[in-house]
Amino acid sequence: MDPNALDDVNRVPHGGTDDPRVIDFSANTNPERPPGVAPVYDAALSVSRRYPADDYGEFRSAAAAYVGCEPKEVIPSAGAMDGMRLLFSVSIGEGDAVLVPEPSFGEYEREIRLQGATPVGIAHDEVVEVDDPSEYDMVVVCNPNNPTGETAETCDLLALAERCRVAGTTLFVDEAFLDFTPRASLAGEPGVVVARSLTKMFGLPGLRAGFLAATGRLRDRLDAARVSWGLSTPATAVGTHCLEQEAFVERTRERVAEERDRMATRLSARWDVYPSDAPYLLFDVGADDPDDVLDAAREAGVVLRDARTFNRLDNHLRTAVRRPAENDRLLDALAV
Repeated sequence: MDPNALDDVNRVPHGGTDDPRVIDFSANTNPERPPGVAPVYDAALSVSRRYPADDYGEFRSAAAAYVGCEPKEVIPSAGAMDGMRLLFSVSIGEGDAVLVPEPSFGEYEREIRLQGATPVGIAHDEVVEVDDPSEYDMVVVCNPNNPTGETAETCDLLALAERCRVAGTTLFVDEAFLDFTPRASLAGEPGVVVARSLTKMFGLPGLRAGFLAATGRLRDRLDAARVSWGLSTPATAVGTHCLEQEAFVERTRERVAEERDRMATRLSARWDVYPSDAPYLLFDVGADDPDDVLDAAREAGVVLRDARTFNRLDNHLRTAVRRPAENDRLLDALAV
């Protein structure tokens, strides 16, 4: 990390509220969690007087099976954010340039600046089309993109990965929401580093569990640089359990897809809604004042995400896709 960058880098605004009186549509986490989590957590807590095994063998195996790579290619992390900082710390530094999609997850720019490197913005739907990645030390792709929700075609990502390999440029793919889709991960692809989060699909943002997947020399550097015992015993046990819940993942995908389509149809009767493959919808409120829409929703007991904090968005809001009855309450509150 570049100490000189600390004076100029601010915290990034995110969704999420701890107000128990409202339904939170501002954070894109699953409102449900897999069965059996509580007893797994309790059992792990009972043995937490000892340090966790630093090789994380069971967790690596479960994660590798989940994304389709080799267990040794998995780098455990306390959430995808922790993994992203680890990657940036060993891959970029002062004077480097990193291509980032816009609008997209605001932490990319912040973490890049913390390393003394420079983020270079590009339209989110153009990043996979970059012909010459040699101009950059790293290219970042968010797939599905947050907050817009669309996924890149796998063939386009593989073509970009090949161009990055030829150029000697690291390709970083944030797949935090990819498990809400049936698309294959890029985990295990040479020259590509994938970040995965257990926060979103499994509805456990406070657990802080995730991982990177990388190959070759970069994988070795990441494994050497990661913090010892960085993933707690409860997070390891619950994470391993969740990654094995195939039926839960499939049920969640089906519910989200059905509800997302229903919500998009209702919202589009009043506003412009972006096509999405993710558990959220971005919409432009047009002639309406975004603050008025946010206030009306809040008065009705629901909280939306103000998407104007994302680069290139100035009239947009984002809503998560929750359970049917909760989604009905949101749609009624918005009078759509």
